[in-house]
Amino acid sequence: MPFALGQRWISDTESELGLGTVVQVEGRMVTLMFPATGENRMFSRSDAPLTRVIYNPGDSVEGHEGWTLTISELEEDNGLVTYHGTRSDNGEQASLRETLLNHNIRFNKPQDRLFAGQIDRLDRFGVRYQAQNLRHQIATSDMLGQQGPRVGLIPHQQWIASEVGRRYAPRVLLADEVGLGKTIEAGLIIHQQLLTGRAERVLVIVPDTLRHQWLVEMLRRFNLRFSVFDEDRCVEAYADNDNPFYTEQLVICSLELLRKKRRLEQALDADWDLMVVDEAHHLEWAEDKPSRAYQIVEALSEEVPGVLLLTATPDQLGHQSHFARLRLLDPNRFFDYESFIKEEDSYKAVAEAAEALSSGEKLPDSAIQCLTELLAEKDIMPSINIIQADDIDDELKQQASQELLQELLDRHGTGRVLYRNSRASVKGFPQRIFTSYPQAVPEQYRTAARVNAMMSNYKTPAQKLTEALNPEKIYQEFEESGASWWKFDPRVDWLIEFLKNNRSKKVLIIASRAETALSLEEALRTREGIQATVFHEGMSIIERDKAGAYFAQEEGGAQALICSEIGSEGRNFQFASHLVLFDLPLNPDLLEQRIGRLDRIGQKNDVQIHLPYLAGTAQERLLQWFEQGLNAFELTCPGGHILFNEFVEPLTNVLMTGDEDEQTELLNQTQARYNELKQAMEQGRDKLLELNSNGGARAAALVKKLADLDNDTHLIGSVIRLWDIIGVDQEDRGENSIILRPSEHMMYPTYPGLPEDGITVTFDRETALSRDDIALITQEHPIVQTGLDLITGSETGTTSVAILKNKALPAGTIFLELIYMADASAPRASQLYRYLPPTPIRVLLDKNGTNLAANVTYESFDKQLSAVNRHIGSKLVTASQPMLHPLFAKGEEFAQQDLDKLVVEAREKMTTQLTAELARLESLKAVNPNIRDEELDYLRQQMTELNGYMDQSLLQLDAVRLILVSHA
Repeated sequence: MPFALGQRWISDTESELGLGTVVQVEGRMVTLMFPATGENRMFSRSDAPLTRVIYNPGDSVEGHEGWTLTISELEEDNGLVTYHGTRSDNGEQASLRETLLNHNIRFNKPQDRLFAGQIDRLDRFGVRYQAQNLRHQIATSDMLGQQGPRVGLIPHQQWIASEVGRRYAPRVLLADEVGLGKTIEAGLIIHQQLLTGRAERVLVIVPDTLRHQWLVEMLRRFNLRFSVFDEDRCVEAYADNDNPFYTEQLVICSLELLRKKRRLEQALDADWDLMVVDEAHHLEWAEDKPSRAYQIVEALSEEVPGVLLLTATPDQLGHQSHFARLRLLDPNRFFDYESFIKEEDSYKAVAEAAEALSSGEKLPDSAIQCLTELLAEKDIMPSINIIQADDIDDELKQQASQELLQELLDRHGTGRVLYRNSRASVKGFPQRIFTSYPQAVPEQYRTAARVNAMMSNYKTPAQKLTEALNPEKIYQEFEESGASWWKFDPRVDWLIEFLKNNRSKKVLIIASRAETALSLEEALRTREGIQATVFHEGMSIIERDKAGAYFAQEEGGAQALICSEIGSEGRNFQFASHLVLFDLPLNPDLLEQRIGRLDRIGQKNDVQIHLPYLAGTAQERLLQWFEQGLNAFELTCPGGHILFNEFVEPLTNVLMTGDEDEQTELLNQTQARYNELKQAMEQGRDKLLELNSNGGARAAALVKKLADLDNDTHLIGSVIRLWDIIGVDQEDRGENSIILRPSEHMMYPTYPGLPEDGITVTFDRETALSRDDIALITQEHPIVQTGLDLITGSETGTTSVAILKNKALPAGTIFLELIYMADASAPRASQLYRYLPPTPIRVLLDKNGTNLAANVTYESFDKQLSAVNRHIGSKLVTASQPMLHPLFAKGEEFAQQDLDKLVVEAREKMTTQLTAELARLESLKAVNPNIRDEELDYLRQQMTELNGYMDQSLLQLDAVRLILVSHA
């Protein structure tokens, strides 16, 4: 390279240094000073990664004094260039030596980088264009926020998430029965609200025992990094902010923390967008004496725009408390309990009409009359005539029924504020098959029990009951090692034989205590070499994940996973269908949680429940109460907590004494009360509410769209190519999974979200659902979003030069391909992206300035191109430069025309959709008071703001590719 003192060059590898000046040329080395940063660099003269900066006539350059010169001609003397032209500030003729150019000039615009010889590889141009298209596709998806979470595509869950998640500041009660996924529904709504910009700050309030479970669920399923706040965390946070709640955007805390006046005041002042309250049935309320917990949530609900309340048992503390929770959501709507009762009674006629519509049969006269009265403001007779006709296609009939049903639910349903699905209305649950195995009590336990009885005066009744249900615990107290009980316990013998006879089956074993789980693993390993792993509260999250992954592994994995009681909380092991209850919990809710690890929607096999027990002990009596009193093994028992609270004293007495008469009376009373509660719940079930909560055919269509997105092979190919370009190592691990690791050759120094030791990922939802250690990759996953941001937020792929070998065209013919981004800056919360997201506009010009983009697709054109190296590319650009300047101007004209069309279409779409939604809600408000004024005001304000943002739409050139025709 010919270097001369004073010449201006730029670094190809460190363009951020600005314009460099040659200050020394000696021997084989050249030294440049970069005045903008005050740094020097020394390079080898033969292969320096430098590009000479020489501008051309028509370019505008800035001098060190700040004025700009439009170049008309240039001259070179002893290797230095002087530019002649017109000053933009005063119109006078002037000259500017290259040594006096502004040091801060940066070549970040694509055309500047192209002319400066900063040319990228051909494949990087392609991946940048794909990345911009993928970002546009994600932003415009009506499924935004629903595909990304690692959850099953369960219709009623996705339906609720879709209906609630897209609202402004949703305020609803999620009250699905146990096992139907309220936490997943809440997570889907949170994820959607955050991803769409409707919410930024979220507070989750849970019982103290569930803080960790929520933290793990939000991270593992939704890629949401919440922070758990307790008193210690609040004290630590004072170093960063006077209000600790301002130090994080996503916070989980317990009600106990907020009982402290100071913490509640800080939470009230923290500007949350959305509040979630789990186990909301604990919020007791009476008109004259609300509980402290209720008062805390009420105070917060008055300040926080969006509120989600979660409970599986909305009537647990009585119907009045259920009304009180609705009152938290909308005190203007639910202001009087008596009025609420009367309104509920009026729903019966609506529910009957809704049931007739959903039956698929012809409507009786009574239903037609009812519908005509309920939908008096609308002419429904054309739809009714279609439903009643004999000669009309069933699909059309179903469509007419669905439209009328939606009208009915919109106007008279409670579904906008309350969602409740039951197992009776949601299909897809397996059968439960329960088998018990009586075992003789070993003499060692009898001896230990007699000695313990003489020494247990100091023990509490609760301790004595625990020991009666877990005799191995008593034996351990009298043994120094505390570990030999499993050598004689017949339940362990039974377990070993069971596992040997079912070696091909995955078996989940749950025991009450971690010590028992550890001892069982030792017994299986030492006595028979059975592969088993343990899962208990003493393990870290990573250790639990590894244990779960080892159990889930199909080949070479553990046959059995042995859990302490914590294994019955939150985790999903539905790939197994055999559950061994090594002992029984006292509370029926805990029993339901244990069974619920396998008995879930999506379980493909019947759930086999096995219980080995010691005959004639408290274990057998508790088994009989669960089986005969509650039928809790083979059926769910939604009223179990109520029955337990009512019968806990006589139950405890029977377990400890074994009195047969008392046990018979207890079982009879429990059965009678169980049937009474069951009948009351079924009679009280609101059919109208169920229809609105499960979504029916609309929910099924929604799930199909999500499944189609999962199967989008184009997305998979684009993401893998993105990782290839960035330089991420990809190792095929088998089982539909890939290990991603940072490499030494990555294009960027770091890849945020990609751990140093790598991450295992899959594009297959079923694989991700069965393996907690494998991340589900969709277009919404942070690691994909970050990859797109790395490409589109940098200069990667903004310039390229290629050769088109085509003998049908004259050699030397040029084409200029320009990628513009149409964008309008607006806050995420404005929802502008729904109508006018950042949109790539492609312009393909021939030498005459004709735009060929509509006739020549990107894909077909790209396949015909060959790459050239950077030095040849730079020479081709220099040679073509006189022709390129007018083409750039012409390209912007074409792009502006496309932008104008986009804005018109976006404005029409926005106006049509929001006007229709506003009109719908205004008409509904006349008959359904669940519509809040805040929602209507938000839509009106949104339309005004969006029109303003669209007026400010701008074009920006994002990438440029020069193509020359060659016959060689």
